[in-house]
Amino acid sequence: SSSHQSLLVSRIKMDFGRSLQIVESATSRANITLIKENEADLLGASSNDNEEDKKLDRMWIKCANQAATELFRAGQSATDNDGQVHVYPSSAFPLYVLERSKHELIQEGSLVVIFESFDNLSFVYAKKGDVYHNKNGDFYHDDFIDKLRFGSKLRARNNQGYGFVFLLRPTSELWARSLPHRTQIVYEHNSSTVIFQLNLKPNMVVLESGTGSGAMSTAIMRTIAPYGMLRTYEFSGKCAEAARVEFERNKISHLVTVHHRDVCGKECADDGGFDVGGQAADAIFLDLPEPWLAVPHAAFAIKPNCRLCSYSPCVEQAQRCIAALSECGFHSIKTIEVRLRENYVDEVELEMPPTNRVVRVKKDEYKLVDEEEYDRMTKERKNISQTNNESEKQQNSSAVPTSATKEEANERDNFLDGEVEEASADTNAVDEQSTKRVKVCARPFAVMKGHTAFLTFATASLRPYCDPQSEEKKID
Repeated sequence: SSSHQSLLVSRIKMDFGRSLQIVESATSRANITLIKENEADLLGASSNDNEEDKKLDRMWIKCANQAATELFRAGQSATDNDGQVHVYPSSAFPLYVLERSKHELIQEGSLVVIFESFDNLSFVYAKKGDVYHNKNGDFYHDDFIDKLRFGSKLRARNNQGYGFVFLLRPTSELWARSLPHRTQIVYEHNSSTVIFQLNLKPNMVVLESGTGSGAMSTAIMRTIAPYGMLRTYEFSGKCAEAARVEFERNKISHLVTVHHRDVCGKECADDGGFDVGGQAADAIFLDLPEPWLAVPHAAFAIKPNCRLCSYSPCVEQAQRCIAALSECGFHSIKTIEVRLRENYVDEVELEMPPTNRVVRVKKDEYKLVDEEEYDRMTKERKNISQTNNESEKQQNSSAVPTSATKEEANERDNFLDGEVEEASADTNAVDEQSTKRVKVCARPFAVMKGHTAFLTFATASLRPYCDPQSEEKKID
């Protein structure tokens, strides 16, 4: 069966774009098939059913087929290294598995993230003969190409080998912290919130306006891989070309199409919009200085009941965007702000407090007892105290005690009082019980990162929105 063949895509450097392998799964062995809509009568429908019931059955079949296709990618076609196209029948639901060897070495041309410290990351493309320089030393690419795996520590050749860096496999989060900034980027605490709120999943079609440095684009592509498509639009031709080259070099260009286009249509109304037709996108992300101008075009391009997000640094931008979203039929509108509070986590050696009690038995004598012994001694003191009070009442109040009798009485009172004192360094009994334990503790940084942006989310209406450009032409 073709579902048991291996599907090999060109070698990918980004984690989510790597080659896939098709293996047999429980669904493929179950022979699950898609149902033709005209076969509704064969599924138990009676000939006496009216046309409305048959129409409802066809709607159920259509929704079930769509859900199965999105989940198992039935009938999905793909191309291997030789250019041959494999089309898998609807009866075959293969399981797509990320092909990755645990013993894979860093190859020449691979994208490698250089970890110098937790707040200092960079990247290189592995090339024989090149050298990476930083304050820690000189790091030769020949020392890790075909020799080390991702995650390994690489020491510098100079400085007696004291300097070192870590070689990390690129992910969207690491790439966002190491890529060359052309514009302000969307960091992981915002990008993760956007992906979650937009309900993104594999094989979706997503529209993005405002490519910038490509950090958000990379995060979206990882979510919609392996067969999704991101259409990203950038007003600046220089940034669009730089992003296109970057995606091709990172070998993820099969998941994205970069457009040099003004989505808002400020200079020319005919050039605005996404140019993908109506109800074509599963989600839309706007990172624009004037997002309210692109909202009507987004309402036309998005599918019913799908989600949209607008990334705005200023609250005035968010307010105008919310007004435009309401006018275009969007609902469930909300604006949130995500603040990142980092903590410094480290192992700390702490001296554990004593769990036993230190009780003064005599004037200069202490005794270390546990809780059970302490309760027993307390009850004993109460009984002795009651007995002494009764005997003292019977004695002659005029009797004068001797000095020996006074000393014994004081020692007895000290025991009866049972004073509990704090453990001190001079008390040998406490020193024997004191222990030090290593605990993992976290403390927040003194300076917290400030405001980045407001994220406005909305859900498209069930009614299709008309094309704003067609409306303008009718008015003209």
